Amino acid sequence: MVAGEVSGDMLAARLMAGLRPQLPNVRFHGIGGPRMMEQGMVSDLPIETLTVRGLFEIIPRYREIKGIQNSLRDRLLAERPAAFIGADYPGFNLGLEEQLRAQGIPTVHFVSPQIWAWRGGRIKKIKRAVSHMLVIFPFEEAIYRAAGVPVTYIGHPLAEMIPLQPDVAAARAALGIAHDARVVTIMPGSRMGELKYLVEPFVAAAKLLAQRDPKLVFVAPMAGERQRAYYTEIVNKAGLADVPVRLIDGQSHAAIAAADAVLVASGTATLEVALFKKPMVIAYKVMRASWEIMRHMGYQPWIGLPNILAREFVVPEYLQHAATPQALADAVQRQLDDPAGNEVLARRFTDMHHSLLRNSAEASADAVLRVIGRKK
Repeated sequence: MVAGEVSGDMLAARLMAGLRPQLPNVRFHGIGGPRMMEQGMVSDLPIETLTVRGLFEIIPRYREIKGIQNSLRDRLLAERPAAFIGADYPGFNLGLEEQLRAQGIPTVHFVSPQIWAWRGGRIKKIKRAVSHMLVIFPFEEAIYRAAGVPVTYIGHPLAEMIPLQPDVAAARAALGIAHDARVVTIMPGSRMGELKYLVEPFVAAAKLLAQRDPKLVFVAPMAGERQRAYYTEIVNKAGLADVPVRLIDGQSHAAIAAADAVLVASGTATLEVALFKKPMVIAYKVMRASWEIMRHMGYQPWIGLPNILAREFVVPEYLQHAATPQALADAVQRQLDDPAGNEVLARRFTDMHHSLLRNSAEASADAVLRVIGRKK
């Protein structure tokens, strides 16, 4: 199994939890994070070794990452595992899966690349590389069936992990936040590339909001010590150390549940915020050269998962140069001042939650068991 970032680690751990009761002697190894290791994963390398964001950002590390892929391929071809499971991270995993499947090792890919959003031509490579695709959004199943790729819709694991009715009071109590405070949660991402481009505008937006309302409470969950240290370095260099943003270790779900509004980096976290039924402002920034290419490759006007699932802009998105502190602060302020609109949004997100709710651990494990011939 290979996961390359936090979201893949979470998804793969869920699958592992479903497999273990049915394969009590199973052994997992490859590359994974803390949640996978809690399920018994032996990780050959830290998950952070693979984490890269953007088209051009990978260039300085291409030879290193390609070397990791080749080394893992050679080891797996020698060991002949029952199956290889790639948890998201398609740039690395699809290439590895294609080589393994050509040598007779069954391959399962968990979470479809967003071929419905951009780079649809990858379906040809997927067909060569993947024995079975596990998808987490209902509309994806038809795409793969039409292309002749075996597929199972398993629901989204986050829809099971997050309660349909989040307990705001308990979350605030756990974080030591007053029950009547107005809370803005800041989530600039877990990857270093996200932090590089989003910490400064996010914290600068918080500064503007705090100037308007000094009673606002700002919290920012940090994925780990490296992220916390990098966040602090960026804030200090930008002269924003005096902005009253409280950093908390982990506890991202409590931070979201406690919020009145969330400023969030585009990615899986936007879906988490939607499942907590919270208004949000989505931002996305990468290296300029990457952006100039990527902005011409999209098939649809949305980048945030809640908007993609709703097929409309239910929450605002600010991309690249548009993600200024002023624009972000103004958008968050509008949400803080619109309780009626937020109630409508919560109902939309509740419907979305129901559509994604399945027993994902059981469904994904059953699909893997069929691939390896342990279940009909």
